[in-house]
Amino acid sequence: MNGDWLLRGRDGRLSVYQLSGDAVLCRTERGPDGGPWTDPHKVGGDQKLHPVLAVGQGADGYAHLVSWRSTTKGESGLVHSTHFRPRLAALDWSPIGHPDKKGDRTGTPAVAVDAQGRAHVFVRNKGGGVSLLAQKEKGGWEPWRDLKGHEVQEGLAAVTGESGRVELYAAAPGVVLYWRQEEPGARPVLQEALETAVRPGTLHALATSPASTTVYYTDDSGDLCAWRPGTKPVALLPAAGSGRVAAVRCELDGHDCTLLAQRSASGRVAFAAYPTELESAGAWWTESGPHLPVDALVSLAVDEDDRVVAATLSPSTGQLLLTGRKDEPGLALQAWRPL
Repeated sequence: MNGDWLLRGRDGRLSVYQLSGDAVLCRTERGPDGGPWTDPHKVGGDQKLHPVLAVGQGADGYAHLVSWRSTTKGESGLVHSTHFRPRLAALDWSPIGHPDKKGDRTGTPAVAVDAQGRAHVFVRNKGGGVSLLAQKEKGGWEPWRDLKGHEVQEGLAAVTGESGRVELYAAAPGVVLYWRQEEPGARPVLQEALETAVRPGTLHALATSPASTTVYYTDDSGDLCAWRPGTKPVALLPAAGSGRVAAVRCELDGHDCTLLAQRSASGRVAFAAYPTELESAGAWWTESGPHLPVDALVSLAVDEDDRVVAATLSPSTGQLLLTGRKDEPGLALQAWRPL
């Protein structure tokens, strides 16, 4: 799973996307205020997929999903689906090709959607760099583009800035690479390479101001770091656990804050919040909820009433838990409940 899988749709309803065997499932709120949810329903038709999913969402609220499927023996191709409204059926999976024209899977893709609603699919290629496939504004796809890079690791982090331009972060041995579009619709260009040791699979990027995005990662000493290109990275606090952190912008007691969440080493969800882009203010973890399986994922969103919602999902057990912020000062959370 790559990208935020708990999303607020165009109609204001929350939905979750999850892998189940060779399919992607979706569940959606039936109404606001933590009411009942729909039963899981299959996304994109009956094609059999690999257990891989990338999710991206545009300003229009549409969700873009990308996975791999087998094509011939020993070979695979990427497929894409658009989900316009959570309570409607998504488009059928449509083949979009392979970064090397043919071959087996090359890595887990990442998806970002620009201000014009065009999905941008990033994936490693067999040369160890990154390739891009972007939608045309009036339908169809541009040709595959090689963005270069060397020894790029799993866990690409694609993000759309508040400008509507697409950016990408990728880890390679001893470095974080950063690509950015200089103009809408342009090929993202490698802008900067930060020399730092990154634990693979820990990148998460978030738009944090009109001019900047911030990438979070765990360094080799175990610190959770925040970096905005053009500045020096900041060690924010020790990572709560080994996986990727989830992050969302939200308002807490009238302040623009960034909320982080991660499955902690103790097995619970740890939360930390601080004023957005003000890492010097410090942050600390507070744990919540029950003990979770080792493979549990965490995702954060803001509902139609601008309240923070958190979800955890265990791929091995299918367990899906949800909580939301109480209507009171601070970050008091409701009791976790299963869906």
